[in-house]
Amino acid sequence: MFDRLRRVKNQYEELLRRMEEPETYSDPSLYARCDREARELRALAEAYAAYEKAEADLEGAKELMNDPEMRELAQEEFQSAKEELSRLEREIRILLLPKDPNDSKNVIMEIRGGVGGEEGMLFAADLYRMYSMYAESKGWRVEIANISETELGGIKEISFVVEGEGAWSRLKFEAGGHRVQRVPVTESGGRIHTSAATVAVLPEIGEVDFKLDPNDLKIDTYRSSGAGGQHVNKTESAIRITHLPTGLVVECQDERSQYKNKDRAMQILRAKLYEQEQAKQNAAVAAERKSQIGSGDRSERIRTYNYPQNRVTDHRLSGDGRSFNIERIMNGDLDALIDALVTADQAAKLAAQTES
Repeated sequence: MFDRLRRVKNQYEELLRRMEEPETYSDPSLYARCDREARELRALAEAYAAYEKAEADLEGAKELMNDPEMRELAQEEFQSAKEELSRLEREIRILLLPKDPNDSKNVIMEIRGGVGGEEGMLFAADLYRMYSMYAESKGWRVEIANISETELGGIKEISFVVEGEGAWSRLKFEAGGHRVQRVPVTESGGRIHTSAATVAVLPEIGEVDFKLDPNDLKIDTYRSSGAGGQHVNKTESAIRITHLPTGLVVECQDERSQYKNKDRAMQILRAKLYEQEQAKQNAAVAAERKSQIGSGDRSERIRTYNYPQNRVTDHRLSGDGRSFNIERIMNGDLDALIDALVTADQAAKLAAQTES
């Protein structure tokens, strides 16, 4: 491990040195490439540099402990350096974990109202609002590809794309069944109901990653429609693409431009077919996809939003760290929750790495 860390540190320092050279600085493309590579190595290189310093501090404290007058102070420094080494070693092991190849990709999300009728669809609309506000706080861009709404403002289903740095690395944990417990607006007796919605999260896949055969596609155009079937526009700009070999259907009707709708629909279709292909090769991926889509049933859930108790509980977490303030969560303040999920995921991977 330490040989690899030394190579990373040397490579990082070499990149920084090259970026200061006139020939690199005067070439925008070369400078950008060096800068990108340096940013990829920075966290690990800086963590290792801090580890080397903590090691030196530890050795220095050991030597001082031989001096009776400095022993007490040296023991404090020794303990502090020892704790810092332990912390940095864990940080480095996390940084050395295999990277998710999709972490730099944009995200395609789908939300569907599950059980609970209109209330499940109103909850789906609340989830979309939550993710939109979170994306805004991160400086990400959200584009709706397709939406089917109800007269009361609920969402039967929605597909949208989230574009921005780190989108997949943060939002991939949102896939699964989401359950809500609250008094619906349609409830006159004040009784608490349980409803659900499902969320699927897919990485956006480009043409280079997955090519589609035009002969496998049936492309139809139709008029975009809004809630209750009212036409949004009078031109046939909406697109429906059917992948004939699998029967998979993707619709996109949010853009006025037929070309843009077709381009977005192709992106979503590629993502779904790519995921299906990955699932065939990896049973674990297949199981994950099944858990993402689910049936919308109350029992299939990763998270419960309990309004009477003013809390959101993520069932993948344990102990006191699994509950969060519902108002903050529903207003898009998801960082604390997602940070906890990232930490739990890293811990599981570290444990698996230790066992192997």
